[in-house]
Amino acid sequence: MAIVDRLLLGDASPGELGQELGLPSNLLAHHLKLLDQVGLIERSRSEGDRRRTYLHLRVQALADTMPTPLRTAPRVVFVCTHNSARSHLAAALWKRHSTVPTASAGTEPARRVHPRAVAAARAHGLSLTPARTSHIDDTLRPDDLVVAVCDNAHEQLGSLAPDRLHWSVPDPTRTGTDDAFADALSDLADRIDRLAPAVRPPGGSDDRDRVLPAP
Repeated sequence: MAIVDRLLLGDASPGELGQELGLPSNLLAHHLKLLDQVGLIERSRSEGDRRRTYLHLRVQALADTMPTPLRTAPRVVFVCTHNSARSHLAAALWKRHSTVPTASAGTEPARRVHPRAVAAARAHGLSLTPARTSHIDDTLRPDDLVVAVCDNAHEQLGSLAPDRLHWSVPDPTRTGTDDAFADALSDLADRIDRLAPAVRPPGGSDDRDRVLPAP
């Protein structure tokens, strides 16, 4: 259950899970094997360090499970490598589902937001205008909740924002197709649906009662 709870809001490598939960590798491998056999987890190879594997919870198998509020944060910052697609899409989706402020940034920002990301957002009633790329050093505050939405950013952040969440969302710019951007947006939307109810602003007020419905 601890493994499921950990993966409910973000992905993790087996090594990260073992360290966070204090499980020896043989016991962790046993539990992961059982979860794999019943179809609760799936594995993906990192797009950054190909030696790393990330575990992803198959939430469709837990359709009635919803996390209770687990975190307080004055702001949620979505981070990807180039801050040109996934992080901007995540921030736009977050604004639709939560009143907790949000921002996005990159570890190696591109010069502009990808046009297909803008188009994908527009097709789903979201706006990325005016959106500019920014570096994490110019964006991040000490008390932000950081969500790395790509493997490269998660691995590059290292000890920076050690309490961050990681979402292993494939990079749509690798193929550059409309379908790839639509898939990334759908993946992010599913994850934000789970995370938004679990994050409250400091002070303990429950913002879930004030979330605006999606248009």
